[in-house]
Amino acid sequence: MNLPNRLTLLRVFLIPFFLLFMYWNIPFHYLIALVIFAGASITDALDGKIARKHNLVTNFGKFLDPLADKVLVISALTVFVEIPEIKMGAVPLIIISAREFMVSGLRLLAADSGIVVAAGIWGKLKTAFTMVSVVVALVWLSVCNDFDFSISDGLQNAVDSIIIPVLIWISTALTVISGGIYLKGYWHLIDSDK
Repeated sequence: MNLPNRLTLLRVFLIPFFLLFMYWNIPFHYLIALVIFAGASITDALDGKIARKHNLVTNFGKFLDPLADKVLVISALTVFVEIPEIKMGAVPLIIISAREFMVSGLRLLAADSGIVVAAGIWGKLKTAFTMVSVVVALVWLSVCNDFDFSISDGLQNAVDSIIIPVLIWISTALTVISGGIYLKGYWHLIDSDK
């Protein structure tokens, strides 16, 4: 197994540990979850870059890399729905999850036709922006809960009620745009007569 695929598998392996520290109420648990999520996100940037630079692109990597991204991001967003400080409702999570199922279905149809669908620029932009948004939310959770900082009510309300929700909704909009582009590009694979 080549290095990019090992990095992708490492990202999958880190997901349960990220979830463990999001829920395990020990000192600095949000900070530990942040470090794990950031590390997993860095592997996403590295695996593709290494694979392209050293001609190590494989069908396994094309399949597992976007799947690992989806599971990592959806895991974080699902946990955020349960955390009052994030003020994330279920609607963005449902939209993002629906898009991911749709794109995965298109990839299966394409694979049945002998086509491997790699991530496009909009999909990569969506993933990168969403990962950055999750990191921002995790930094905020860590600042508010892991450290004894004095935060004004105005700043607390601005971040909780405006900044993080706006980042999540921008991620949702990018998710819809990239999903629409995938759907348009591979619509010909959907045949209602079969």
